[in-house]
Amino acid sequence: MNAESLNLSTASGATTAYVARPHEQAGTAVILIQEYWGINEHIRDLAGRYAKEGYLCVAPDLYRGRIASDTAEASALMNSLQIEDGLEIIRKAMDATEETYQIKNFAITGYCMGGTFALRAACEIPELKAAAPFYGDVPDERVLAKLRAPTLFIAGLRDKWINPEKVQGLKEVAKKYNLPVEVVSYDADHAFFNDTRPEVYDARAAADAWRRVLEHFRKHLKN
Repeated sequence: MNAESLNLSTASGATTAYVARPHEQAGTAVILIQEYWGINEHIRDLAGRYAKEGYLCVAPDLYRGRIASDTAEASALMNSLQIEDGLEIIRKAMDATEETYQIKNFAITGYCMGGTFALRAACEIPELKAAAPFYGDVPDERVLAKLRAPTLFIAGLRDKWINPEKVQGLKEVAKKYNLPVEVVSYDADHAFFNDTRPEVYDARAAADAWRRVLEHFRKHLKN
């Protein structure tokens, strides 16, 4: 795996994207959206895991270089990030990936805040071929109804933020509009996939979710 960086220019200022590139030429890119902490070592590690599976993994920096040191700072950074700004950064990351690596086949995933942006992007960016948001917030029905990318939504039954009521709402809208959404819920807490946070990490749920995401991407993407 090789680690690289892409420079991105947006209306709200420049930023970068962390790129984990497999040794062999990749035919598919996975856009990885950060948790509310920023592009920290955990996110870079996840990008490397995707690269080891043969994907070019691109993690656009929605915070423009800032990394939170505690939950208060992370919440402040997340709350100051406008949804349209985040979506523009994601679009620019896809454009730069296509131009630099000649890849047109994109999936998206994300965790916590990144799950929110991954699901929203899957609704707003038709070029995305598949999505796997982890415990992200659910957009309103008007936005969600636009979803066309096959989506695997991962949730935790003990999550107090993306709680079972919100997940049930997603299921109901998906059924109403016949959206390509599969929901998998684990008896786990919010951020259960983050192995740097022992207070919430659930190794069994994380391993099963990882397996499901890889199967989902293999089913809906051609690498």
